[in-house]
Amino acid sequence: MSKVRVRYAPSPTGLLHIGNARSALFNYLYARHFGGDFIVRIEDTDVSRNVDGGEASQLNYLKWLGLEWNESPDMGGDFGPYRQLERLDIYRRYAEELLEKGFAYKDFREDSEDYAIRFKVPKDVEYVFNDIVRGELRFQSKDVEDWIIMKDNGIPTYNFAVVIDDHLMEITHVLRGEEHITNTPKQLMIYQAFGWETPIFGHMTIIVNEEKKKLSKRDQNVIQFISEYEQMGYLPEAMFNFITLLGWSPKGNQEILGKEEIIQQFDPSRLSKAPAMFDKEKLAFVNSKYIKKLSVEDLAQKSRSFLEKAGISIQSSTWLELLVSILQDRMTHIGEIVELYQSFFHQDFHLSEEGFQFLVENQSLNLLETFYKHLDKSNFTSDVIEELIKQTGLDTSTKGRPLFMGLRIATTGDMHGPSLPISLALLGRDIVLNRLEKTMTKLRGES
Repeated sequence: MSKVRVRYAPSPTGLLHIGNARSALFNYLYARHFGGDFIVRIEDTDVSRNVDGGEASQLNYLKWLGLEWNESPDMGGDFGPYRQLERLDIYRRYAEELLEKGFAYKDFREDSEDYAIRFKVPKDVEYVFNDIVRGELRFQSKDVEDWIIMKDNGIPTYNFAVVIDDHLMEITHVLRGEEHITNTPKQLMIYQAFGWETPIFGHMTIIVNEEKKKLSKRDQNVIQFISEYEQMGYLPEAMFNFITLLGWSPKGNQEILGKEEIIQQFDPSRLSKAPAMFDKEKLAFVNSKYIKKLSVEDLAQKSRSFLEKAGISIQSSTWLELLVSILQDRMTHIGEIVELYQSFFHQDFHLSEEGFQFLVENQSLNLLETFYKHLDKSNFTSDVIEELIKQTGLDTSTKGRPLFMGLRIATTGDMHGPSLPISLALLGRDIVLNRLEKTMTKLRGES
């Protein structure tokens, strides 16, 4: 087999969408698994839809996901240029060749010398190709009318330009979305007219939402642009892992796989024939697994900007690492630290009726008074607080739920939560003692 060469060819018309990211990723995996080249080129001939920064955004977020390429507009290569608008002379030359050979004809605009060039569709020809995903597919030429390959403004149409580019760039395999299946017969016509070898095609199934409807950019229930996931604090390694599961399955039950593991396992025969469902809960699960793998120091660094943006004062690096250490297991994305912080460390201290009754039933006043005295005279670190909780239990002959839940309710207002010593150290001495005083006052008033 000749060296594998695959490409991802986006239009610079906007942000990197989850579906386009999947196309890029599967091409990347195909190239890396088989030791081939991955090329990025830009299809920018739809000038009216191009947006400033569109190309840069595509490349930046592909890099963020962890993709590297061998050739592209930003790094060059032996088969450039890699932007279609810089290749117009090439398309014109090949269109003229088809005119000369009788495979195409001029289609003049009415009352004008300007003309488009149409491809002359042969009669009674069957186009057959073996799709990596779907097997053998057949099309009849009678179902396709003569089609424009060059517009009268000198811009090629997609189905013509893509063939010229793929041939000249020696592309061996084309992996793309199933919406391109109906484009394939027109492309095969061009390959055959020039007598060129065709690449191997593979058309990936659509991505659907949880209602089994095709994922649409208008679907407000699914976040669809990679930039938004970055802004929410999803990890690129997790997104890489999750996107590979949209239409491909590894062997075995293990789905949390690093990039190199996925490259090694990637098998195009395991590309799904059924639509791939975008499961938001699965994405949250995958991302949470990657968050758990981070060191506390790394997660603290990644969390800092989210807290600062929310106006949460970070007392010190040690304080931040303590905060992260108790919230890490609960986070599905890093931006969620703000919501978790506000939930656990709300300034609005309130004893629920259930919590207060627990304290009354367990006669917790002595417990709280003892704990207060210990805290008032000691250093306020999580290690010291942990020892003081134990000492308070010994001093009052209290253990288990009456001890730990009693102290938690009296200091946080919650019956359950993360590590109590760390929570209290994060809240700080003044807040904790003030809450204990309020709780004890209420208990005395009820006794």
